[in-house]
This record gives sequence, C-alpha cells and structure tokens, in this order.
Amino acid sequence: MGKSFQRTLVTAALPYANGPIHLGHVAGAHLPPDIYCRWLRLCGEDVAFICGSDEHGVPITLAARKEGVEPQVIVDRYHAMIVDAFERLGVSFDWYGRTSSQTHHETSSEFFRHLAAKDAFTLRTEQQLWDPEAETFLADRYVRGTCPKCGHEEAYGDQCETCGTALSPSELVNPRSVITSATPQLRDTTHWYLPLGRQQQELEQWIGGHGDWKPNVLGQIKSWFVDGLGDRAMTRDLPWGVRVPEDVAEAAGVDAAGKVLYVWFDAPIGYISATREWADSKGEPELWRRYWQDDGTRLIHFIGKDNIVFHCIIFPAMLQRHGDYILPDNVPANEFLNLEGNKLSTSRGWAVWLHEALDAFPADYLRYSLCATLPETRDSDFSWKDFQGHINNELADTLGNLVNRTLTFAHRYCDGRVPELTEPSDLDRATLATIGDRPAVVGECIDTFRFRDALHEAMGLARAGNKYFNDTEPWKTRKSDFGACANTVHVSLQLVGALSVLLEPILPFSCERIRNMLRLGTMPSWNDVAEPLLTPGAELGEPEILFTKIDDDAIEAQLEKLREEEAKVDPVTNDSASETAYPPLGETIDFDTFLKTDLRAGTILSCEPVQKSKRLLRSQVDLGFEQRQILSGVAEHCSPEHMVGKTVVVVANLAPREIMGFESQGMLLFAEDRNGRLSPVETSGEPGAAVR
Repeated sequence: MGKSFQRTLVTAALPYANGPIHLGHVAGAHLPPDIYCRWLRLCGEDVAFICGSDEHGVPITLAARKEGVEPQVIVDRYHAMIVDAFERLGVSFDWYGRTSSQTHHETSSEFFRHLAAKDAFTLRTEQQLWDPEAETFLADRYVRGTCPKCGHEEAYGDQCETCGTALSPSELVNPRSVITSATPQLRDTTHWYLPLGRQQQELEQWIGGHGDWKPNVLGQIKSWFVDGLGDRAMTRDLPWGVRVPEDVAEAAGVDAAGKVLYVWFDAPIGYISATREWADSKGEPELWRRYWQDDGTRLIHFIGKDNIVFHCIIFPAMLQRHGDYILPDNVPANEFLNLEGNKLSTSRGWAVWLHEALDAFPADYLRYSLCATLPETRDSDFSWKDFQGHINNELADTLGNLVNRTLTFAHRYCDGRVPELTEPSDLDRATLATIGDRPAVVGECIDTFRFRDALHEAMGLARAGNKYFNDTEPWKTRKSDFGACANTVHVSLQLVGALSVLLEPILPFSCERIRNMLRLGTMPSWNDVAEPLLTPGAELGEPEILFTKIDDDAIEAQLEKLREEEAKVDPVTNDSASETAYPPLGETIDFDTFLKTDLRAGTILSCEPVQKSKRLLRSQVDLGFEQRQILSGVAEHCSPEHMVGKTVVVVANLAPREIMGFESQGMLLFAEDRNGRLSPVETSGEPGAAVR
C-alpha cells in the first residue's frame, strides 16, 4: 500500500445542496472513495470516510430568493434527498455532515480567527459590483458576463465553466446582475484576502514531492503556478453563510454586518467539522485531531477535476498558514462523465438523477456500470445501452451465471454441501492457483486508484471460472466420473467465495447475497481470499438469481425521459419551460363513499418481478394481523430492492383478483408526479394501523 501510515482519512467532495445529485457527481467523487474505503476496511486498516453537504454560497441564496423562502429551507430539502440517495447506493460514509451545522460554523470561525491572529490575511478596500435595483453587493456568482479568455457569454464572476479560467467579477466583459439583470455599479467594500503568491514557493515545493499524482491533477496545478498565484478574497458580502467573527472585524476596524466567509474557505473546513462530529458521536471528542493533526495519517481527497485548484492550492495554503494540520497525501481527481455523448447539463435537463436511477434499477447495477465507466484519466461517457450491456453481458451472463450454475450443481448432485477435493487434475490445481494472486493484483489497482482495472481483474476470475466449468463438463462427469464432477463443484465454489470478497467494494449488496448463499458467516478479510474460504462438508444455502437482465423497453424508457426533460428547456434562456400540468381532480364523492375504503399500513417483506411481465412486481406485505400477496404495475418506476422494507399504504378491502396467474389481495398506493413517475405512499404507522 505504498507509504506506511497508521490510519487513513478519506474525504469525498461535498455535494452542493441546491439540488439532487446526478451520476456525474457519483462517478467523479463518491463511488471511487467508497470502493477505496471498503477495500481498506477489508484489509483491516484504520480508515475514516468523511463527507457532507455544502450548504452555503450564492446558488442557494438565488434558489431561496426565487422560491421566496429562507436558504435553510432549500438546504434542508436537498440535504435530506442527498443523504437518502447515498444510503440507497450503499456509500459507506463514517460520517456525513452539513456546513449549516453549529459545529461547522464554530470550526470555520475558529480557523479564520486563528489565521487572522497569525496575520495570514491582507485587508483590502476596493470597489465591488453593486446591484442598484436590489441594493446589494454582488458576490462572484451573482454576476455573469463574457469570459475575457474564451468569449463564453455566460461566465460566472469567479470562474468560466467553459474554459475553467478563474476570474474576478471585474474581469468580465459586459457584466450583469443575476438578480435583476441590471448593469452593476462599483462601490467600496472591505474584505480579507489570502495572499497566495507569498506561499507559491512553499506550495510548489510541497507539490514537487508528489510526482506520483495523476497527470491531469499535476498539469492543472502547474498551469496555475506558471501564471503566478495572486491574492484571493476569503470573505464575501452575502446574507447567508458563516459570519465573519465580530472580534476579528472589530480588531481590523471593519463593520462585519453582512459579511460571511467565502464558500471555498468554509466548504473544505467542512471535512474537519464533520470529522469532529464523527468523533463526538463516538464519545471521543478529541479523536478528530488524530486524523487531522497527526503525521501518521494519510489524507486523501476524492474530487472532480473542477475542484482541483481548491483542494490542491487554496485549501493546502490555508492548512499551511494555520500550521497545525497535515496536508493531503493524494488528490486523485477524476475527469468528467458525459451522458449519451454530450456534456452533462442540469440546466437543460441533460442528466440522470441518482434517486431516479435508483428507483428504476438496483444499486449494484449502477455501481457496476459506473465503475466500468469511471472517467479516471480522461472524460468518459455513460450511455444507457452500455449500461444494459454491462448488466446483461457481464453481471448476469458472467458473474451471475457462475454463481447460479455452481450452487445449483452443488445442491442437485452434492447434497447441498461443499464436496471434497480428491485427486485434483492439473486443471483443477491451476484454476485454484489463479485465486492466490487475485487479492494482491486487485488490491494494487485499488491502492493506485485504478478502479476500472480492479473491476476488470476481479471479473477476469469470474470469466476464468465459467471457462473452467465449461471445460470440465460436470454435466457429463457426474455420470462417468463423479469424483471429477465433485472437484469441479469444489473449485467453482472456491472461486465464487473469492469473488464474494474481491467484488465486495464494488458490489456490496450482491456480494453479501453470495456469501449468504455460501453460508460463509463472518466476513473474510482481503488477505483471507488467497486461501480457500470454504470447508469441505460445509452446508450451503439455496441458490438465488442474482441479476435480472434489463430489457430494451426499460432502456428506452430512460432515453425517453432524457428527451422529455431536454424538450422542457427553453433554447433561448436555457431555463426549464412551463411546468407539466397536474392531472385534473377526479369526480367528487361523498364522505360515506370514502369511508368504505379501508386503508392500512403494511410493511413490504419481499418483492420480486413477475416473469414475462415488464410492469408487474409481486410483493409480500405484512398487515400486522396477516400477510398478503399484492401485485403492482410499477416495475418501470421502482426496483424490487427499493420496495423491500418500506411501510406503505394498502387498500385492504379491495376484492382479490387474478393477474398473470397470481392472486392480488389488495392494492398498494403510489403517488404520480407531473412527469408520470410513481413512488410508493409511505407511512410511519405500524403494520395493520388504519390510515384515516
């Protein structure tokens, strides 16, 4: 694992809480660190995996202004949505915080106060753009105009997202206020600046010791050094954010009213404040210092390429000036994930939202396909057709096939137990030997942030297993040479056992199911895989179908959704077109008619697709006093895995009816949004409780 460290602190880029997250966010900064941390834990390493919602900044205040609500309403909404999506995807954060928390405000204020006490800032009064109609100073993102470098007409006041150039609002050509579209005026205001130029030599020396970093990361950093680092304002005039400490402002003779810390000053401190909250939750309030202030800690930031400058220059400069913190050991930034051959664009609806994708497909399907498509060294492209191929041809036909045929043979011909290995052939021994080096090979790929290669190497073992099974022909030897047949089953079971650990970082839900089928019990460690995991004579669980193939209709539904969302965008303003209308109200009924409907709370115990149907799911529902089988035509909207465990509203007195050979004994209620998407109506009531 390279350098010797006592522990590892891993951070994932803080998602911005002004909207849900999409697959580009996940591929860029959240799935890779989850794979990495799951592997570290399997290796027995001390690791803390930290993230949280970034809840300050101009876009949130703009969203709040547009809706006529307080910014806290916006961040509360999207923070909850983001947390739920990550949990459903299986991202194993040790702590997921938020920058609107009291701990974060206190931590950021302490950090700013410490830097001010060390004279790390320069105070500068200069003219800043002012909106004469809104009567407010305009922070960087409140100003748009033409980029002076590439000519893009929609550049922000802090950065052009087309060419990546860092800007100041005064550099924009033809600037305009985002709030009112008024032409800004210049007025005096005072702010605290971090003079990065003074630290350039120190930063260059530090970066020079990390020649093993990704070329795309080093290339972007060095381009900044070539241009020369300048002063960067660390405060803003805004109504929402971490307030500039009044004692610091008073000492500087500055009115602190309306001044907050720059979002890119307080956001990375969110990693520190979240770690403090994690330590508090463990009952060890000072534990966070071990992960941030001890040289025995390796700090790794997982981010997208648009955040390289902040994590490799600005935040390290802050840490250096503070003096008490370690610096990143690596920043394995990914490039961008495109979608269906085009750049992701949330403003024009060209995105796949994670929560919607999880409604349609199991989490491991998304994890697998995204891992196979990660933009590790260059921009990559996610397409729904490729997604279908990954699941059908690789997960189902390769991994799923090996698991199913092996367990099925073991149950049919070996009494559901692991058979002995007797007088193994050269091929038997050679195949078992291929397991021995897999932990080292796959682990080395993960340790060097080559997750696509790790997946390829692990799946190579599954491909080899299928070839071995075919070559040994146990369907023939079970009659002609049962010892050879038993050997095939034994070796194949050992391969499946190894795969249940090697693929655990990428496919945690599926690998747990495999281990349950194998009845492995205690989770093996990574290094345990080098030796056979299954004991001859051990009883096996029943085989299950791990992966269901995705049909063309399901893929076409996703493509049509993209086309519909893109069609809603005004080509001139690039804003969403008029909202889809709600369906009209139904015919009025009287109260007595409504009372005839018996609505009950029911917990979904199991859920599975109905064969030969594209729409039907068959659920077993616990109503408290009895269990019922209920069919629902929602397979295109909700995955079976997403349904299990939910407590939903059931129409309990609906007459049973037969659907495709199954009796449906009630109805589950679903809410349909304006775009026709369905989601189950949930309740916190206990099973059997009447819903009134």
